[in-house]
Amino acid sequence: MSSAPTLTVTFIRHGESTDNLQSLWAGWKDSPLSNHGMNASSHLPKALGSSLSHIRFSAIHASPLKRALWTAQALHDAQSEPKPPFETSLLLREQHWGIAEGNPWIMHRIPDLTLEDHFAQGLYPVLHDRSQRFPEGESLNDLADRAKAAIEELVMPHVLRAAREGMKGIHIAVVSHGLCISELVPALLLKDASGVHPENKYRGLLNTAWTRVTVDVKSLKGGTGEALEFVDDEPPLAIRVTDFNRHDHLHGVARQKGGIGSAGYDPKQQDIRAFFGGGESKAKTEPEEGRSESNARDESDVEIQ
Repeated sequence: MSSAPTLTVTFIRHGESTDNLQSLWAGWKDSPLSNHGMNASSHLPKALGSSLSHIRFSAIHASPLKRALWTAQALHDAQSEPKPPFETSLLLREQHWGIAEGNPWIMHRIPDLTLEDHFAQGLYPVLHDRSQRFPEGESLNDLADRAKAAIEELVMPHVLRAAREGMKGIHIAVVSHGLCISELVPALLLKDASGVHPENKYRGLLNTAWTRVTVDVKSLKGGTGEALEFVDDEPPLAIRVTDFNRHDHLHGVARQKGGIGSAGYDPKQQDIRAFFGGGESKAKTEPEEGRSESNARDESDVEIQ
């Protein structure tokens, strides 16, 4: 019988937001959950069922932006007494889009126009290079640096405390945003003793989908009680992703009628919707549950260099 990992981290993407439905660049812009997003997240205990409701979290960390904060609050409310610590961190916010915030995105650049020309005309196309950013915003490389800081500040203290006290079976939740989580997971995996970079494998999360990563201190054998002594250097860690983009709970969540949360399918947007769903370009009467016209680079089919 295998023992529990030292630490388990469950990363949860927020519920559907109003800006998800409007094809807007929404990073630090504080859009609330849509009617449907509110329904899905406020029913987390029922919707996630055995996936999350039975778990006793040691701590919940969340982005302070409403769409993530409200999702995290629903998760916290479902926890039995005594409730776990619930903290917000600016490090968990979504990628900042600078002057593009709140503006519509376009999938492709206009031929013969430089990026600067696009910006001057109020056009904000999808960027395909990790170093590119909108003026006053963050690049993916910037977001990766922030994700590394978040792991150091929010996750590693749990690992180091467990190692020093010989603890196992700690479980924390991190409620954030699609792009931020896609950088948080690799940032944590880089702590593995192998030092191998996991590349960009963890994009395309559905709304309220969760991804789980386990962290084991290699020197902790068996159960609890074997405390380690170390000063500056971290103990060797074995880290792996056990679940990615789990969204079984969405199968039983029906889209609400009325309001922005039930915005109808627009046939003119069929190619865009298929793209964001990570599938083929063909018309559907309803988008895949949990999938909406979210931030363009939030999805797995956008090529990033």
